[in-house]
Amino acid sequence: MASSGIGVHPGCLQDYQTLKLGKKLKYIIFKFSPDFKEIVTEKTSESDKYEDFLSDLPEDQCRFAVYDFHFQKEGAGQRNKVCFFLWNPDAATIKSRMLTASSKEALRKSFDGIHIDIQGSDLSEVSYENVLEKASKSF
Repeated sequence: MASSGIGVHPGCLQDYQTLKLGKKLKYIIFKFSPDFKEIVTEKTSESDKYEDFLSDLPEDQCRFAVYDFHFQKEGAGQRNKVCFFLWNPDAATIKSRMLTASSKEALRKSFDGIHIDIQGSDLSEVSYENVLEKASKSF
């Protein structure tokens, strides 16, 4: 359970395992349940377009996400890194931003095999180029 007192729904872990082991899902977006008692899966996607992922991040609401990031490493061929995203946009309410920040570790720690943590409050911070730079440095 998070320091915020919010739990993680078991379906989140099931969806993560499907992404990690099945290699069919490309990304998962998580949000708070309507009663703010747990983190639940909002969406899963098989789209391999990074732009689709970015368009699924709301401009004024916080989210968590996991993305199976594939890229070409110079001299080393095709690589992939599983990235954990904390999406905390400036347009979200302060209460939501604080709740999201204090709930991150509960969700993050329930996922084994995460390679990179990405935190963003605007789209430039979660751009393909920024994620590629972090992914390339981690080898």
